[in-house]
Amino acid sequence: MPRMCRPVHLPDPKPVPEPEPVTGCDVCGALVQQRAQARAVGDRSKVIDCNVELRRHPHRRKAMA
Repeated sequence: MPRMCRPVHLPDPKPVPEPEPVTGCDVCGALVQQRAQARAVGDRSKVIDCNVELRRHPHRRKAMA
């Protein structure tokens, strides 16, 4: 029986700006280095993982007085 459906072509998702590290945070600094190394070897999955960790990494907020 022949196939009746056509292939679906999805566009690339819109790019999301990469998260910025918090100045002075060692964890953020390490994640930025890992992200740069992953990008250098073409590991897009690792780049995305580092971006997710940067976005989720908690930082203490200064209390407003």
